[in-house]
Amino acid sequence: MTRRQISSGSKFEAEIGYSRAIVDGDWIWVAGTTGFNYDTMTISDDVAEQAEQTLKNIKAAMEKAGFALADVVRANYILPRAEDFEPCWPVLRKYFGDIRPASTMIVAGLADPRMKIEIEVTGKKRQS
Repeated sequence: MTRRQISSGSKFEAEIGYSRAIVDGDWIWVAGTTGFNYDTMTISDDVAEQAEQTLKNIKAAMEKAGFALADVVRANYILPRAEDFEPCWPVLRKYFGDIRPASTMIVAGLADPRMKIEIEVTGKKRQS
């Protein structure tokens, strides 16, 4: 299989020069994704709601590429405020509780002050 680019349709992908995800063989790398609802281009003020929307966005990109969330082997969580991580735990457990990917939480500034969490994942297709 050759390298494929997966787009979310965001204008920033072309303007900045990145893809929502890259697929190469059985692997997928999903770029840092935030909680913007791409249909309405809105973002919640609540960090847990942002985490939920972020994972919906990641799931959509993965499904577009023929992957499932169950294929996630690595997740990186980036938050501007460490204290905002714990309120996200129930959402993360909802999506990754059975998968339990290797994970890291990083405290760092994000590109837009409305963003409270950014998540990037790596996946490998499970053998059937």
